[in-house]
Amino acid sequence: MKKQVIFTSQGRRADVGEYKIFRILPNHYSHTVGPFVFLDYVPPVLHPEGEPKKFVNGSGAHPHRGIATLTYVLNGEADHFDSNGHHEKVYSGGAQWMKAGNGIIHDEAMNPDPHTSNRLTHGFQFWVNLPAKNKAENPDYLPLQAADIPVRQLEGNTGWIKVVAGEYEGMTSKIPAYTRQLIYHVHLEAGDAFQLNGEESLEYAAFLPTNEAIINDVPYTKGSLLLFDRAQGTIAIHNSSAETADIIIFGGATYTEPIFAQGPFVMNTQQEIATAYADFYAGKYGKIQYEQTGAAK
Repeated sequence: MKKQVIFTSQGRRADVGEYKIFRILPNHYSHTVGPFVFLDYVPPVLHPEGEPKKFVNGSGAHPHRGIATLTYVLNGEADHFDSNGHHEKVYSGGAQWMKAGNGIIHDEAMNPDPHTSNRLTHGFQFWVNLPAKNKAENPDYLPLQAADIPVRQLEGNTGWIKVVAGEYEGMTSKIPAYTRQLIYHVHLEAGDAFQLNGEESLEYAAFLPTNEAIINDVPYTKGSLLLFDRAQGTIAIHNSSAETADIIIFGGATYTEPIFAQGPFVMNTQQEIATAYADFYAGKYGKIQYEQTGAAK
């Protein structure tokens, strides 16, 4: 039996500074999918030769509490600083995970990947809602390059599946998980297909970033978010186009605690939101020590 699509949307523009952004989650129908409370999509941008590099200069620094951010870089270089002393760069095909826990400030920039010649930037940022006990923990950070993320060729060389978060048929992501979570990147060759067997206990959604596809016998256009019902069943994907297609499947176990979200904070009560703001303005989240040439001092 195939899972039913109960909602579909196209996201909305939510640009941040110079970055073109489409906010996929939350939307007017669904505020969460599994532990994910937020998904921003950065569509592919081709940067001209000679374009000045974007430095992390302090203008984009902002706080978080109560969540983990998970940035998946399809193309480009993601430069990260935070007030817990981390500075890393992640390149095309990699991901970075930051547990905000009880409070952190981070600052980011996206540039073309110097290891490739395509001059593209393209990616996603997810917010993972932490259980209450983990919201009180200290911040943490984990960068993963492309080689650190498990990937497997599909049968018949029809494409591949990458496990950005969670588990799939013996492959396990290094991204920490506090409840069941999954982010799969499925890449299909032209005319080929893939089928995922969904568990009854988990929530599932799919997003089509760059191409149209037929999912459970229904065609969907580029940019579509699909939310599936919670019954056990399959998600059958057919790439009907003449080009390769990418599909992001994400979800996990239902988040069962109360959710109060405001600005960059996601907590369990309104009082905790107020405390998160008060602690930030009191300087309790620390300060970023910039070290890169051209970065803020």
